[in-house]
Amino acid sequence: MKRDKPKYKQIIDAAVVVIAENGYHQAQVSKIAKQAGVADGTIYLYFKNKEDILISVFREKMGMFVGKIEEVIAGNRTAAEKLLVMIENHCKILSEDHHLAIVTQLELRQSNKDIRLKINEVLKGYLLVIDKILTEGIEAGEFTSDLDIRLARQMIFGTIDEMLTNWVMNEQKYDLSSQVPAIHKLLLNGCGFRN
Repeated sequence: MKRDKPKYKQIIDAAVVVIAENGYHQAQVSKIAKQAGVADGTIYLYFKNKEDILISVFREKMGMFVGKIEEVIAGNRTAAEKLLVMIENHCKILSEDHHLAIVTQLELRQSNKDIRLKINEVLKGYLLVIDKILTEGIEAGEFTSDLDIRLARQMIFGTIDEMLTNWVMNEQKYDLSSQVPAIHKLLLNGCGFRN
């Protein structure tokens, strides 16, 4: 499988940097190859085209992200705690990788419909984690029993996403983690949290 090949991760990481610094449309495959330290032709052993690179970047990073979230929320935490840990980790991962933050919050938005559909497919794993937290919260009586999971998921994802986009647009001038408690409280209230 191509994902196990040694240069795959190298190219993915290089693509994040090149796309963040140049924008998706100006990020030529040759620039990605140079950043990765590979020949231009090597890229095509792993990816069909630049669009495939962008989708793969998102798939890899989101897969890693979802895996990390599932790992840290496993165990006997309450749904409210899991939601907090999820928000903290989302912010931590992007605040530690500014290039990735630019790619996920800005560059992925400018893409064509085909790319957006593929990105939505990748996002499903993350949205399922939110659904699971909400379902557990309802079952445990933490959240109101008539909570609309679909709407609550959109509220949670949309709020976190907008907070991160705003942070990127403001050139990461403030501490993202300082926003987490207020966001958490807001989202808990929106879910009808009963403490």
